[in-house]
Amino acid sequence: MSGESPEQGRLKRKHGAYNIERDKTHMEQVVRWAEFVKTHPREVWIKQTGPFIDSQIIMANRFYERLSRTSGGKDKIMKLKDLKNRTQ
Repeated sequence: MSGESPEQGRLKRKHGAYNIERDKTHMEQVVRWAEFVKTHPREVWIKQTGPFIDSQIIMANRFYERLSRTSGGKDKIMKLKDLKNRTQ
């Protein structure tokens, strides 16, 4: 016996179906983007990716700034940097 209620089982099935559909549409988007990159000059698609990448860096920096102001935040950042260095 799994110990889950019928409602929990229903929700798992519902979310499982959602995840499969999401993964399918995500892969379709990846394929469309790859095709776009292959068929268009770098100057065209870099205009679309540049602002996105820049925003990701800005958001990460904001996160680290907020984290550094929390109790133990600087230690957490050092641990994250240490993990990053180990994987390289």
